[in-house]
Amino acid sequence: MGTKRGVHTYLVHMQRPGTVRHRTQLYTEAIRIVEAEYASDLELDDIARRVASSRRQLQRAYAEIGHTTFREHLTRVRMERAAGLLANGSLTVREVARRVGYRQPAQFAKTFRRHLGAVPSAYRTRMRERGSMMRHAA
Repeated sequence: MGTKRGVHTYLVHMQRPGTVRHRTQLYTEAIRIVEAEYASDLELDDIARRVASSRRQLQRAYAEIGHTTFREHLTRVRMERAAGLLANGSLTVREVARRVGYRQPAQFAKTFRRHLGAVPSAYRTRMRERGSMMRHAA
């Protein structure tokens, strides 16, 4: 991963400043859309159209500026939001999955486990226990 990032950094520095500025702007606009609309069916082509770019240009912006892909970014945002909902709320796992853009709870649980190291229900229990211990310690 470090080598990959180093190559991307090198490539960015080898490009014209206008290209870097343009890709940074595309990436920033795409991030804004994903963070606001992560629960909907977002696709790279739709985002590219909305930021007035081609699919390939947006892919390059994600790779060279964000050191990630659109799909990885969308999944990371969804998992962060899901973790917050599970830790702080009383929603069912099915409802959390739906609220962060997953129609299939099983797919959500598999992705959540891959990103956070626990199935959603175990994560919720662990976070609630931590919160309880913190309140008792105070």
